[in-house]
Amino acid sequence: MVIVELQAATAVVPTITHLADPFSQLSVHWLVLAQTIEDPDVLGQIQGAFKNFVESGQVWAFLIGLVIGYIFRGMSSFG
Repeated sequence: MVIVELQAATAVVPTITHLADPFSQLSVHWLVLAQTIEDPDVLGQIQGAFKNFVESGQVWAFLIGLVIGYIFRGMSSFG
């Protein structure tokens, strides 16, 4: 019986300490915001991503999907 009560008491301890320190997780969130930037050339990254989008053929899949979606929407609309 004493062991069960000790287990119940120790199960509550982490929640009590978490409630007592509401800023315990704050440092983890600030670490995400405080990252260093390796390559600050944002426009160059966007240009490279778009170039890869075109070269890999994804642009054609996107355009075909738009056309098929437009046709399907026209066939399935009531009005």
